Amino acid sequence: MTTCATHTAPEPVFAEPWHAHVFAMTVALNEAGRFDWPDWAARFSQTLKHNGLNRDLDGGDDYFLAWLETLEQFLAEQGAALPGDVESIRQAWEDAYLTTPHGHPVHLAETG
Repeated sequence: MTTCATHTAPEPVFAEPWHAHVFAMTVALNEAGRFDWPDWAARFSQTLKHNGLNRDLDGGDDYFLAWLETLEQFLAEQGAALPGDVESIRQAWEDAYLTTPHGHPVHLAETG
């Protein structure tokens, strides 16, 4: 008697696409020499500790929001992504996805 092994797809490493994107951006910036990994790890650990003071973290979005917060801090300190610029881009994306019909690609409006 021969049995067939059931193959199942592996669980995704990232629960949401944006988790993978922010992770990949961070790795690329590290590889480009924007910061070193031990410094990143120490600062990310501080952000997680700070964000976990008033509530339990679930390891999902809150983990990657802390990751994004740490990345934004690094880039702001370097003058590469100032908080006002980040907020303007975030608002532009929010406006774009809120006004895009369901099922259509989201595009930022042309500027300048």
